[in-house]
Amino acid sequence: MKKYLYLFSLLLLWACGAQSPQEEDTPPNVLLIIGDDHGYADLGSAKLADDVSTPNFDRLAQSGMHFQNAYATSPICSPSRVGLLTGAYHQRQKVFWYGGGGISDPAIPTIAELLLQNGYATGYFGKFHYGSKDTDTAHRSFPLNHGFQELYGCNGGRKHYLIHNNEKEAAFQTKMAKAPKPKQSLRMEGFWNQKQRENIEGFSTEIIAQKGIDFMKRQIDAQQAFFATVSFNAVHNFTHQLPKEYLEEHQLEGYHDWDPDKETYYDWYQKGRKPNNPEGRAHYLGQLHYLDRELGRLLDFLEEADQLENTLIVYIGDNGGSTQIYANNSPFKGGKYTMYEGGLRVPLMISWQGKYAKNQVSKNLVSALDVLPTICEATATPLPKLFDGLSLHSLLNGSNPAIQHEDLFWWGGEQASVRSGDWKYRWANDSDSSFARSSTAYEGVSLELGQFLYQLETPSPEVEDVKEQHPEILEKMEAKLDKWKEEVGI
Repeated sequence: MKKYLYLFSLLLLWACGAQSPQEEDTPPNVLLIIGDDHGYADLGSAKLADDVSTPNFDRLAQSGMHFQNAYATSPICSPSRVGLLTGAYHQRQKVFWYGGGGISDPAIPTIAELLLQNGYATGYFGKFHYGSKDTDTAHRSFPLNHGFQELYGCNGGRKHYLIHNNEKEAAFQTKMAKAPKPKQSLRMEGFWNQKQRENIEGFSTEIIAQKGIDFMKRQIDAQQAFFATVSFNAVHNFTHQLPKEYLEEHQLEGYHDWDPDKETYYDWYQKGRKPNNPEGRAHYLGQLHYLDRELGRLLDFLEEADQLENTLIVYIGDNGGSTQIYANNSPFKGGKYTMYEGGLRVPLMISWQGKYAKNQVSKNLVSALDVLPTICEATATPLPKLFDGLSLHSLLNGSNPAIQHEDLFWWGGEQASVRSGDWKYRWANDSDSSFARSSTAYEGVSLELGQFLYQLETPSPEVEDVKEQHPEILEKMEAKLDKWKEEVGI
């Protein structure tokens, strides 16, 4: 059935005068890999951080195209993941910051829904985080309700790396209830296996990769094209939760989990973060080591299964690196939670061996929004009626190297930004009661409040505010933002 659906899609493209993305009648598999809070500079191939070793990320970059000017749609994970999976600005679904309704509008389909309709088997493995309805198994935001047939994952912003046990989480919740505010779960519960939580032993990064491999193997054995999303919680906070053998091998003392009987959550939280954790960068690099190793296992599996030339692979970070857990976003300012470049620029690599050229580096202005239309064109899947991205397929295969966005927009209620060519506009609410002020204070990140205009192609981006020198550009950028807000329904 899959083969016939794919052939039908090819005939539709031919009838419309479009060229098939491939000569064979075998549809490509698609592997979408998502990293969490991955620093822009934290790739060996980027050559921006001397302490980073990522041989498997480098291997992926060398097998395809590494995008150096790629952006998430938000500096935090839940909105950005909505944008990534739908190819449409998440503001269209009233998702602006944490706590939104997530994936809610059936008129805005996900990649999984589109590929499922085109005959693909679909599976989601790892972290999902779209909004406040993620644990409602009847809501559209739950992965099994927006196109995924299989799910083995964890919901929410964070997941304990080492403990996945419902009873241990329940016991901790009872203990935590007695603690003063603020208080946060360590998220020790089991993984979702379809619609039930399941206890499992192991390290989350390894578990997530293995479940993805198991799914891909079943589909390959059945000669069924697949769309697998492998979404790691690495390298998200709490990076100290590393396997004991790694800590011993690298002579690290480590850091303890929060104990509500001994200290407040805030005191414990701050001691584990920059600049208070002398091993903070080492913990982060430990999580990056395992993330790179498991990426290598995914690539090795596809190579051993003789599927690398029949698999489109995308790796993307969900938002800028969190500097408070020692991510490196060099040469850019800021990080997660902020609309500086460091909070919005993300690692992005796309590979399809035999179809896309190797060892390519692109400076084209691209977005997470582009993943959906790129996958659709590469798989001859009809595009939805509403999306905001661009297909990068012809950029990747070399037939149209000029493809890029003219403008990109960000809006989080208390922060906004516009990128237009070399110009960058940024605004952050400067009222005393603003969330922009209070949230950054809690997370310990630095954020200048007010209105700013920058030129990015400088040795030190976002250092010099040039709005006084270019009032006409400032006015133009504000007008672009206002027009876009009206279009997406803000």
